Amino acid sequence: MTKIEFNKQDLARIVDDFLKTGDERELTQYLISKSNLPGPRGNLELAMAFADLIEDNFLKNPERLWDLCTKAISISSDEAPANDPKEFLPFCGAYAIGAIGSVSSSLFPKVLFLFKELARDSRWRTREAVAMGLQKMLARKPEETLNELDAWIANGDWLVMRAVVAGVAEPRLLRDAQTAKKALEFHKKIFVKILDARERKSYAFKAMRKGLGYTFSVVICGLPKEGFRLVHKMASSQDADILWIVKQNLRKNRLIRNFPDEVASVKNLF
Repeated sequence: MTKIEFNKQDLARIVDDFLKTGDERELTQYLISKSNLPGPRGNLELAMAFADLIEDNFLKNPERLWDLCTKAISISSDEAPANDPKEFLPFCGAYAIGAIGSVSSSLFPKVLFLFKELARDSRWRTREAVAMGLQKMLARKPEETLNELDAWIANGDWLVMRAVVAGVAEPRLLRDAQTAKKALEFHKKIFVKILDARERKSYAFKAMRKGLGYTFSVVICGLPKEGFRLVHKMASSQDADILWIVKQNLRKNRLIRNFPDEVASVKNLF
């Protein structure tokens, strides 16, 4: 039994009770008490189990589950600051609305609208939940989700673009050729925006750069030939941030282990 399946055992009964009564108190208290917060790592497996159960039970009572999750994401950083146990509620809520968006065509646009706002949240865990929720949607509705994410990049918001690259940087999704192609295209477009950027000291820009420090290598593994072609082009740049992104990704074991010759050839350019 996996940790996610183990978490589902108790949680399934609590979710079922909520669906019958509409009383969310036991469910929210359970999530808070099992959050592992404060601490360096929240209970990710519990959040995954919660999102899976919301997805599995959505058709039983869509309005009640939608209201539950949107109420959770509305909890502000003042009420639930970073690393507070209550922060686990918007984290779970954000992940779960991604699960809802993956199975509900009618709510799909609403989920993406909410995600675009949540991508700018001051709490990093909430922003991570957006990326995880997008992965749910990319798995079920890849074409529609990719088209929307393309528009997010055009918007030019660094934290929103950070959600895009974190969302597509998932190996199982990149097994799909079209998703891998679009993921690399997204990275190209964002690199161009970095080259054009004059203001680079903001928190948002730094968060974007940090994200690219690992997402690019994940995407390269999904499309290695085209990916390393782009790496070579970037390595010839005189831009300090672009070069930092390249060097960070070349340190990742996923590239060193699987593409040692290609990594060595790029390193020779420095």
